[in-house]
Amino acid sequence: YDRGTRRQRGSRAHGAGDGGSDEVLDASTLSYSTRVKWFVICFASGILCSILGTALLFLPNGTKLFAVFYTLGNLAALSSTCFLMGPLKQLKRMFEPTRLIATCVMLLCLILTLCAVFWWGKKGLAIIFCILQFLAMTWYSISYIPFARDAVMKVFTSCLS
Repeated sequence: YDRGTRRQRGSRAHGAGDGGSDEVLDASTLSYSTRVKWFVICFASGILCSILGTALLFLPNGTKLFAVFYTLGNLAALSSTCFLMGPLKQLKRMFEPTRLIATCVMLLCLILTLCAVFWWGKKGLAIIFCILQFLAMTWYSISYIPFARDAVMKVFTSCLS
């Protein structure tokens, strides 16, 4: 038996269309402690990349480094949850109706940040896209906490009125 699962190893042939590849992409093929360790490693490296990128912002040509490290940090933090629930489940949950807009904005801003800094050469625009990355990632993240979005909306509404 595979460690951490109830499937017998080699119980079915892995071929196209038989669902065998789903086993590889299923989080349960890793032990719980391994999944948690890799989650922590990915999440911590994401935070470290984001902090490093922010520190590099103040160097000459630091905007490029900031944009790259900040984007890599967000990607690492986002992918860390794949270890907890598995990549397929993560993708399905990312594109659920409650997260669809936040996910699309976040992914678009990740791409636009790199475009702004490397192809368009617009440092200010890259920083704006990084800020939008942060906001979209925050909105996406709180969507996993029950009623958190409602609470945030109430706070902002009460502050504006």
